[in-house]
Amino acid sequence: MDDKEKIFLSILESHKGIIFKIANTYCNNPSDRDDLIQEIVIQIWLSLEYFNHKYKWSTWIYRVALNTSISFYRKNKIRKEKTTNLSPVIEMEIREKDHSKNEHFDLLRQFISELKEFDSAIILLHLEGLTSQEIADITHISLTNVTTKISRIKKKLRLRFKHHKS
Repeated sequence: MDDKEKIFLSILESHKGIIFKIANTYCNNPSDRDDLIQEIVIQIWLSLEYFNHKYKWSTWIYRVALNTSISFYRKNKIRKEKTTNLSPVIEMEIREKDHSKNEHFDLLRQFISELKEFDSAIILLHLEGLTSQEIADITHISLTNVTTKISRIKKKLRLRFKHHKS
């Protein structure tokens, strides 16, 4: 086993949670999710030599996984039937914290699924607890742009909730 393989396997083992969260976000169907995970792993392998050491491995993994997932999502002709924009892990954590907000969570999930793919990715990263700087590093947009986009997405979501209650 050469050094590249060792690094690759170590990265996959250390960051498999990120890969599964992103794949769960973009695919409900287990078969499609497996295909997407495989595609993400392939892209990580192919991109390994381009890793920029000024970033953390997790930042790079998020970036590769999101870019691959967005491409996969766009190629999927029947994507509306197969996608969700919050991972089951987040869903479980939110539901466990407050069972009375299940209706609100389901609405949030629906409203996020209606966003543009890139906005969905940004709000996913935000909900995962990443800082705006980490999101900027992953998406390759400026920190100012990230904070502006998060603010606008939150405003859109609040408006959707407000209109839904009316």
